[in-house]
Amino acid sequence: MRAFVAVSEAGGVGRASVRLNLSQPAVTRQIQSLQTELDVLLFERVGRTVRLTAEGEDLLERARRILGDADALIERARVLKGGSGGLIRIGATPPMIEAVLVRFLAGQRRQNPGLQIEIIEDGGASLVSRLRAGDVDLAYVPAAASRLAGRLLYPVHVVAVVPNVHPFARNRLIEVAELAGEPLLVLRRGFGSRAWFDRACERADVRADLRLESSSHSVVLGLASAGYGIGILPSGLPRAPRGARAIPIVADGCSIGQWTMLAWDARRQLPGYAASFIDDLVRFARSAPPGRAILRAAPAIPAPVLG
Repeated sequence: MRAFVAVSEAGGVGRASVRLNLSQPAVTRQIQSLQTELDVLLFERVGRTVRLTAEGEDLLERARRILGDADALIERARVLKGGSGGLIRIGATPPMIEAVLVRFLAGQRRQNPGLQIEIIEDGGASLVSRLRAGDVDLAYVPAAASRLAGRLLYPVHVVAVVPNVHPFARNRLIEVAELAGEPLLVLRRGFGSRAWFDRACERADVRADLRLESSSHSVVLGLASAGYGIGILPSGLPRAPRGARAIPIVADGCSIGQWTMLAWDARRQLPGYAASFIDDLVRFARSAPPGRAILRAAPAIPAPVLG
């Protein structure tokens, strides 16, 4: 097939043989063998030159694509053998993507251009299921997730986002019981912070007045800043709300939230090149966790011991 493409591009067997570093009879034999295998005449002789037949014209672009894919496959195998690249599928929440991964991956592309990263966006609770199903290799999930191996990153607190003119804006902390009867804007089920908030409301016997359930952190943040309701979000927001405050929610004085971790399924073996990626990402996330003002203001969440 490579001889077929070379002859068509060079316009003759002689020039193609030089390009391929083969003798002219060897190139001719390869063309004849391919024609026999395909049962199609690829070239016809016109005087002292050859030109593509109609069938040859039709097959030429396909042959180029096949050779291109084969070359790419060989190059990828070289990269994988060298341990400098490959594919990693990482699942993360929208705030994690915007606040951490965007900045981290910019540096990774420069340091390790052979590594391909596929990002899957979802809520933390849903990502646990996707990790166990093998849909992702790594995931940003609550550290309480059982049967998962991982590395701790930082704690995430549930916060209330209120406009600066709201009475709660003067509070340092907000007790979950104080939210009874308030219009609330929450994330849909499947996000870890939603599950933590729901459990806190249930324990405090608070009936939440839900005005919005959204898949978008930005939508909740924007509407809360505009005064449509009180936004219930995780503390790892990529940016401070404009014209509003994010205030930690507590239950009997204790923070609502959990530590997060970069997790993988211990039942599946990660490729060798994933180890350095994990080390780099954990180091980066710990050095500059999002929501640092919240982490300073809220009661500390004890770090769990991973099994």
